[in-house]
Amino acid sequence: MIARRGILVKLHLTRGIWYNAGMEYTLIRCSRKTAALRVTPGGWLEVRAPRLMPKAAIDGFVEANAAWIARQRAKLEKVHRAASDAGALTEADIKELAERMRKVLPQKLARIAESMGVGYGRVSVRCQRSKWGSCTAEGNLNFNCLLMLAPEEVLDYVLIHELCHRRHMDHSKEFWADVERLDRNYREHKKWLRENGAVLMRRVHKGENNA
Repeated sequence: MIARRGILVKLHLTRGIWYNAGMEYTLIRCSRKTAALRVTPGGWLEVRAPRLMPKAAIDGFVEANAAWIARQRAKLEKVHRAASDAGALTEADIKELAERMRKVLPQKLARIAESMGVGYGRVSVRCQRSKWGSCTAEGNLNFNCLLMLAPEEVLDYVLIHELCHRRHMDHSKEFWADVERLDRNYREHKKWLRENGAVLMRRVHKGENNA
């Protein structure tokens, strides 16, 4: 470690913690062509930048996006407050949600898969803090039990979304056309997750990711 402007800075070959204009952030140098910002769920700022991008240019990029960073942190603060008001989910709560989901998934998945003419493999239910669902190349499906706290049509949207990956392992126009064919209001359901999903995930304590 070295000291920079009175702040300890940890340096690595491609990653380091920097301080600029009153803002501390993690700098990750990678093969991307442009710089990008990300505010983590904990409120920490990450900057990904091309390997050869000058530090002064990176600092300027951060300063130019100070308002955006402040907005993202304000949104996170609202999420944290809402999750706190709703209360943390206990291990027993999570197990109950997982059991309920395991009961409703077989019929729902079978109905949707039959209408699409696709099959699928193993189905898993977990409590996760970052994903609502996933589909592997082998056709194995995984779903987040927190979806049982969402409206039923939102749960159905996630099931449709993942089953559509049995035809398209991407998010191409063809993929979204298939999703819309089965869920004409998928944009509303996607928006619901975007606006409310973070609060649900925030109610889970760290370490309680299995059910």
